[in-house]
Amino acid sequence: MGLSKTIWSNPTELLRTQQPDNPVMFFAPTVLQATARRFIAGFPGLVTYAVKSNPDEMVIQNLVAAGINGFDVASPFEIDMIRRLAPQAALHYHNPVRARAEIAHAVAAEVTSWSVDSHSELAKLIEMVPAEGCEISVRYKLPVSGAAYNFGAKFGATVETAAELLRKVADAGFIPSLTFHPGTQCTDPMAWDAYIRAGAEICRLSGVQARRLNVGGGFPSHRLNAVAPDLDAIFALIDRVATEAFGEARPALVCEPGRGLVGDAFALAARVKAVRDDSHVFLNDGTYGNLVELPMIGVIDRVSVIAPDGRLRDGGSRDRIVFGPTCDSVDRLPGELPLAGDIAEGDYVLFHGMGAYSTATNTRFNGFGDILLATTLSLKV
Repeated sequence: MGLSKTIWSNPTELLRTQQPDNPVMFFAPTVLQATARRFIAGFPGLVTYAVKSNPDEMVIQNLVAAGINGFDVASPFEIDMIRRLAPQAALHYHNPVRARAEIAHAVAAEVTSWSVDSHSELAKLIEMVPAEGCEISVRYKLPVSGAAYNFGAKFGATVETAAELLRKVADAGFIPSLTFHPGTQCTDPMAWDAYIRAGAEICRLSGVQARRLNVGGGFPSHRLNAVAPDLDAIFALIDRVATEAFGEARPALVCEPGRGLVGDAFALAARVKAVRDDSHVFLNDGTYGNLVELPMIGVIDRVSVIAPDGRLRDGGSRDRIVFGPTCDSVDRLPGELPLAGDIAEGDYVLFHGMGAYSTATNTRFNGFGDILLATTLSLKV
């Protein structure tokens, strides 16, 4: 994915002058840096970035420029990339299941923060990771509500098992900490409340005072017109509940947003290939490309339709079934998408909030997937 050298004032300018036939991903570095600074100023602890959500090097570089100095890494590739781009940054290897070769790679890279959610994986870390100066965060889970999908289906120990693990971590000489993930795209601040209080209960059951509590990701980006995320309310609840739950034993707080940091810094323009019998809309991008995540967590309705001459289509909103470009019938956006009633072949549909889990998960199935990456001063049209 090559970055265009021209800096455009907004997406409409490029679409009107270049008429691209491939999808275009627009990146606004100022939006990314502003969001990072908002997290740093508002979150009551260390802000780290979940690299998996968008590992593009320009994203990492802009986050570092904005003051992010910690990264949640999940693989040797991500470890090596961050060591190259931000050598002094803290690395949190919080993928709780790792092969021995992956553990050895991280030890050689001087990773000192790990997570675990099982006795068998903790035994590997105790065997292979030097204890002095190293933190192991026990990852726990609760029944999920208010999230787009449940991370606890794959990762996390029960409260009782987490207490056993935390005691073992401390007894083995590691820095004992806790971590959780409330689930993705949590727009309700209460998603964090029960998790933080459960962390205090784990400490009570284990008799161990956690050094740090990582409240995970889950911080939302702006996907729906009707739901504007309130990050300040989330930060305030985390701060208040951590004090209420832990009292004087309150651990230092850490968060690891991915989507919440990078999502709103990108917008995707997909061209209309056809409007079939004034009914179905076919785009040159879909669920095998940069829209891969939509069937899992729902459609983004922050969309605009732009005519080839740069005019904003305003022919009244009409719900449409939208398909992607592949020959697979499951290449369809979920539900129906409200689009301008006068949408036509050759137009562009601009999706806002597309920075996370888009370019990172583009499959290139069926020969589609090539995109242009463009830098803009603004994402407004």
